[in-house]
Amino acid sequence: MSVMPEKNSSKLGRILSDPGRFCLTFELVPSRGGRSKAHSLALDFARRLAADGRIQAVSITENAGGHAALSPEVLGKEIRDMGLDVIVHFSCKDKNRNQMESLLFAWDRIGLHNLLVITGDYPKEGYRGVPKPVFDLGSVHALDLISRMNQGIFWSKAEKTHASPPKPTSFLKGVAVSPFKHLESELMMQYFKLHRKLAAGADYVITQVGFDARKFHELLLYIRRHDLNIPMLGNVFVPNMVVAGLMHRGEIPGCVIPDALYAIMQQEAASPDKGKKARLIRAAKLLAVLKGMGYSGAHIGGPGLSYDDMDFLLTSSEHYAPQWRELIGDISFGHPEGFYYFEKDAASGLNLPIPTVRSSAIQGKQIGFILACHMHQLFFNEQGLFFSSLKSACLTLEESRLAHSLDRFEHLIKFLGFGCRNCGDCTLAELAFLCPQAGCAKYLLNGPCGGSCDGWCEVYPGKRRCFFVRVYERLKSVKLEDGMAKGFVPPRNWALNQTSSWVNFFERRDHTGADK
Repeated sequence: MSVMPEKNSSKLGRILSDPGRFCLTFELVPSRGGRSKAHSLALDFARRLAADGRIQAVSITENAGGHAALSPEVLGKEIRDMGLDVIVHFSCKDKNRNQMESLLFAWDRIGLHNLLVITGDYPKEGYRGVPKPVFDLGSVHALDLISRMNQGIFWSKAEKTHASPPKPTSFLKGVAVSPFKHLESELMMQYFKLHRKLAAGADYVITQVGFDARKFHELLLYIRRHDLNIPMLGNVFVPNMVVAGLMHRGEIPGCVIPDALYAIMQQEAASPDKGKKARLIRAAKLLAVLKGMGYSGAHIGGPGLSYDDMDFLLTSSEHYAPQWRELIGDISFGHPEGFYYFEKDAASGLNLPIPTVRSSAIQGKQIGFILACHMHQLFFNEQGLFFSSLKSACLTLEESRLAHSLDRFEHLIKFLGFGCRNCGDCTLAELAFLCPQAGCAKYLLNGPCGGSCDGWCEVYPGKRRCFFVRVYERLKSVKLEDGMAKGFVPPRNWALNQTSSWVNFFERRDHTGADK
């Protein structure tokens, strides 16, 4: 079970909860090395932002793009001392759950309490090759961990009798979501995962990078329709042409620049300033539209931006604000065949509060999935015909010399049927009888990362379909896809690795047993 979100008294939290404020944050990306010129420039930029007063917080990425860089709390502490609030990115890709807890204790002690909790980009080449991806927890798990720490809920057996258990932490927890997916399966899974993130304790949301006003509006309508009631910050990104090309080719996970927009940007790049002013004006228009729509704020970013660029962007946005409705067409770059959750409002170019009729159930029989469902009901449902018999046989064999043979027999069946990795803590029943340990590059259990593109996995584009797209299609074949908006699959218990998941299930040692 996850815990409900708790109140946070941070300065940023108060600004986000004030309906009369429009919160502006800026994203900094630390470079490699601890004493580079880039860090000095970043600190000088932050110092000028702090003196300006229009930016409420600076967010600092953690190993963005999967490359090792200066740890974010280093710049974070220096910038906080300048008087700016700081949001530190907290990703899951490089840390196991114990290291996460240790780092959170450290950040709590030095006063860095604003987080953006993300799954993280898949690691790229480092010392002598590509590092091992960790992803011990997903972003929903990390939120649950932090929410419990905020409430003073700890789980070490020693702490239950300890005279002085750890004191509660006080973190404000942001999350990301991408409404810019153009496939129904990808978009719906983004929204379903957002439900799980909010249930696990998210306090605010920042969108991924996109340039489709209708999609920004769609997310607001979705939040209101489902009474999710959480502050939303729209992402206003100003790319240079190198980064724009990478985004257009899908090489930066989760960031979308469609063909039509990229063609315009290439034309703009023929100007003497290589299109920089045009890109800043587009960002200023988007900022004005987000404020007009009703967003709680905007998250601004882009490589190589100077303070003068930011001043021009913010000042231009104030000029555009009164006419924001007239600017919608200037930032309406969606996929020509993209799926939208709501019907289009032809008059405004945005959306009507009327949900689109989703496509009918996936055509064709999912024979393997349907068979697995029936077998699970027979053998692993307490009312199933063979539940008692299998439970008795497994527990008896586990206490005999045939225990190892049982493990190997189970693994063989599940390997042939599902690609089983013998984790001992099986989640097949929760994920449409697809194995996340074998099928998801990040081993995620509560929904997709933001990096898929056109239905393909971020890590294996064109070769492996996104695991949660496949889950959606299977569940949709039996009209159960909306169930992915609910529930919480606890993290894998590594103490059970290479043991019988059947025995662990019947003895209530796995994730289906008592809450951990």
